[in-house]
Amino acid sequence: MLRILFIIGCLSVLFSCGKKPVSKNDGPKKLPYLGEPTITSHEENGKLIPDTLFPTIPAFSFTNQDGKTVTNQTYDGSIYIADFFFTTCPTICPKMKSELLRVYNAFKNDPRVKILSHTIDPEYDKVEVLHEYAGRLQVSSEKWNFVTGDKDSIYTIAEYYLCSAEEAPNEPGGYIHSGALVLIDQQKHIRGVYDGTKSEEVDQLIKDIPLLLGEKQ
Repeated sequence: MLRILFIIGCLSVLFSCGKKPVSKNDGPKKLPYLGEPTITSHEENGKLIPDTLFPTIPAFSFTNQDGKTVTNQTYDGSIYIADFFFTTCPTICPKMKSELLRVYNAFKNDPRVKILSHTIDPEYDKVEVLHEYAGRLQVSSEKWNFVTGDKDSIYTIAEYYLCSAEEAPNEPGGYIHSGALVLIDQQKHIRGVYDGTKSEEVDQLIKDIPLLLGEKQ
């Protein structure tokens, strides 16, 4: 099932900007929930009532640009935008980071909004490399974490974010990955996927963040 979610996510990022995900609520001012839902049920007054459970990001533990441990609990009480990159990327990463800087600056003074960037080249992107990279961008680790860790763990969690990440020796930089910026709510549900190489999609992300912040949690 996880592999199916991974394939669906990659196709949506690579081939479709007009995503039509399943919504948990018909209200026009609530963002949809993304991912393959699980249908369960509970009993109420002698009747079985169906429950739709949408997938969440599982527990994780990585190391950020300051050498500190970053876990899923780091984002408790916050929403965050996740992406995958590597510091020597010669293709889409520079564009993605310039677009993410727009998001960073738009919500710089709102502690409820954070950013989590995972390197897909942890062998090169050690803590000191990520620290220098974050320094060039002039961003704070209180707001934006660049994390490294076990490669298999990073690649596995990319699938939960509906993102692709893999080694590709024949590609520029030696890796390929999706350009997705993934919006995560306070309960660790995926609420939006945006192409981080397209300014108009990042404009939409910036508009959607206040909607998500305005939801009752």
